[in-house]
Amino acid sequence: MNEFDYDLFVIGAGSGGVRAARMAATYGAKVAVAEEYRVGGTCVIRGCVPKKLMVYASKFAHDFEDAAGFGWTVGDSSFSWSDFIARKDAEIDRLNGLYIKNLERHNVEIIQSRAEIESPHRVRLTGQDRHVTAKYILVATGGRPNFAQHLPGAEHMITSNEVFHLEDKPDRVVVVGGGYIALEFAGIFNGLGVDTTVLYRGEEILRGFDDDVRATLHEEMEKKGVQIICNDVISSIEKGEDGLTVKTKGGETLMADQILSAIGRSPYTEGLGLERVGVELDAKGAIKVDEHNRTNIDHVFAVGDVTNRVNLTPVAIREGAALVETLFNNNPTEIDYENIPTAVFTQPEIGTVGMSQAEAEAAFDNLDIYMAKFRPMKNTLAGNDEKMLMKIIVDADSDKVIGCHVLGSDSGEMAQLLGIAVKMGATKADFDATMAVHPTASEELVTMKEPTSRIRKNG
Repeated sequence: MNEFDYDLFVIGAGSGGVRAARMAATYGAKVAVAEEYRVGGTCVIRGCVPKKLMVYASKFAHDFEDAAGFGWTVGDSSFSWSDFIARKDAEIDRLNGLYIKNLERHNVEIIQSRAEIESPHRVRLTGQDRHVTAKYILVATGGRPNFAQHLPGAEHMITSNEVFHLEDKPDRVVVVGGGYIALEFAGIFNGLGVDTTVLYRGEEILRGFDDDVRATLHEEMEKKGVQIICNDVISSIEKGEDGLTVKTKGGETLMADQILSAIGRSPYTEGLGLERVGVELDAKGAIKVDEHNRTNIDHVFAVGDVTNRVNLTPVAIREGAALVETLFNNNPTEIDYENIPTAVFTQPEIGTVGMSQAEAEAAFDNLDIYMAKFRPMKNTLAGNDEKMLMKIIVDADSDKVIGCHVLGSDSGEMAQLLGIAVKMGATKADFDATMAVHPTASEELVTMKEPTSRIRKNG
């Protein structure tokens, strides 16, 4: 007779939890997943996937404009928000169904209920008013949007959860925040013809990214018609006959139909019983784990955004897989968090891997910076003034490429391949020795021969 009901009980059916559950089952473990919303998590249900679909939808207006420069006569066009949302929802439903089928195919039990930990081996299913036991418990509940709930008029704001389900396309939007979520949605709304304003408390948008990328994105977004206000915050929101009136501490008055609060995300650890069993959290409420995803409580583990390490879907998936390799395949596995490539689907989009220049200057004595800013070929006939930026940061002592940043069309696709090169330790000489693919924008990455600047700390 088994000592426990399950070998692995997973709380949260997002990317990390689903991968861990499925893999553990392939190794013969008896596995259950508890999910109170929908299988797929933030990324699939109300994050990366639907957001990318919205990015695609928002780009067509610009494509129609560019087509005229190549001899095309584009007829009258219109956009139906309701039709798009219906198609988007149908695709999310399809993906949700695939996730469910994939878990069921691997004999993973899916429990539609909220789960709370009662002890290191015991979980209460609050939606079913019953208890189950497990040899191992994995918390993979992800994160949730931050919300300035004490702001006067905060009830009139929406977050990145509700934005996917708006019944109507607004005419005016104020996006609060300057991170990638805020800026991606600003690009989406702007592309769909919405009067869009970004309000950010910091000095420059996209904190944490390379400064040249940040400044160029700011410039290009404003060219497209997005108003960006930095160094300011909302003081109050009032609802009236003409919509929502936003007052800022800097003295601005903005009118909107919707106000999107995109001021970051926090680990979803509330109400899970973690305090009851003594699971240690950090100052931001994230679960503390070691290199093998173990909490301070034996048999309780955590992966993904709930640990607030690197909050990206592929990272959560790798963490879930590493945990299962460690627990069920006698193969202790750690994740290497260095040089993780990533994309930001702003307009123009960003692909990046490695250090920013500021990070590199803090870590290395001597740097060579290669940077090119140009109008790509496609934009010339179109009369489109959007610029592309490519930047390579090199440790001058070893010639190793320690950072690579691209802003422009298809940058996210480039980042995946650049990630391989940087992860392998490619040098600038390796880039130079690679034959250019012509005519492409990406050939600039292997044709920049002379540094645009040299940084030497000792003369």
